[in-house]
Amino acid sequence: MIWKDVSVTEHPFFSLSIELLLPGNVFNKNSMSFLAATIENRDIRKISEKVERGNRISADEALLLYQMAELPLLGVLATKVRSRINGNNAYYNRNFHIEPTNICAYNCAFCSYHKKAGDPQAWEHSIDGMIDIVRRFKGEPVTEVHIVGGAHPQHDLHYYIDLIKRVREERPQLHIKAFSAVEIDLMVKKSGLSLAKGITLLKEAGVGSIPGGGAEIFDEKIRSKICAEKSSPATWLEIHRIAHEQGIPSNATMLYGHIENYSHRVDHLNRLRELQDITGGFNAFIPLKYKSANNSMSALGEVSIVEELRNYAVSRIFLDNIPHIKAYWPMTGREMAQISLWYGADDLDGTIEDTTKIYSMAGAEEKNPSMTVDEIDKLIRQAGFNPIERDSFYRPIKRNNINN
Repeated sequence: MIWKDVSVTEHPFFSLSIELLLPGNVFNKNSMSFLAATIENRDIRKISEKVERGNRISADEALLLYQMAELPLLGVLATKVRSRINGNNAYYNRNFHIEPTNICAYNCAFCSYHKKAGDPQAWEHSIDGMIDIVRRFKGEPVTEVHIVGGAHPQHDLHYYIDLIKRVREERPQLHIKAFSAVEIDLMVKKSGLSLAKGITLLKEAGVGSIPGGGAEIFDEKIRSKICAEKSSPATWLEIHRIAHEQGIPSNATMLYGHIENYSHRVDHLNRLRELQDITGGFNAFIPLKYKSANNSMSALGEVSIVEELRNYAVSRIFLDNIPHIKAYWPMTGREMAQISLWYGADDLDGTIEDTTKIYSMAGAEEKNPSMTVDEIDKLIRQAGFNPIERDSFYRPIKRNNINN
């Protein structure tokens, strides 16, 4: 735990930039001018001025920010961009997860989740069993189910279409966010269909959006070392492009803090930004920190809190066309998610309802992740932001109008 019962603005971590970061006093003309005058590095000062003007920074400039910018400055710049796009709002929704299986066709070096069939820790829910999970929330005001798991080596597209149809029959108003691009790639191949046709069938069955998993890191050389069997970066991007063209929004992720370097991160962010320029279909970007427990890369350890915040900030500054940056609290922990709101993040995901094991199996602090609406509201307000309960498209929800 980083702090308890302490306002973010009282925490010593922010002491270097607190005068500029106070809510309601952020980025007025004088404060930004004062900040620019204190930046000794000429290149960083020019980048800061571009961000202040609302101009796009280049990949080379993003790399300089990663390498040379002080963390307090990154916080100020990221909050400038965050404020421009999302004001003082911080979002969340009422959601739960279904993880159909952790049996996976792939053996990624960083993964603590996948198991082979027959492993004592492996599970595979039947469709009836997954519908029972949906029924657990009957009468509860959840608005979204997030369905993602291992890329099962046996199940094809039609199996998952049956699942989606059953979920839709059980709860017609529930938004279904389902299947990473890696899962979609395998299930469509097993059915002998084109990606476009497969995605069309998923949409017709009831898939409303696609999560961002499986992106990992796009650099092909790094990917060949950590997840060589998995769908290529080109395929991941193609699946999201097709989904966007068919009116299905999606999220995007980046797995960082392992064997990649800053240039690999910038390359990854740039490929996302280029696709977003074309399609406009990404709702949110989620930086996912490599967690080191129970996988073959454990000897690497994990990056620091400072590095986490640096990554949030540069991502927010660079991805000027993706509206939301998500701090996925089951992975980061609650306090880290709260701090990240001052480094560009504006979304904390949702209530989760203790329905995911992906990060708990990798050593995350949250072993049974679940937060009430009141707890999320308090977390956001303590950080000085305005909590907004949203639907899956970031439209505000009035609690007395939630459709069960």
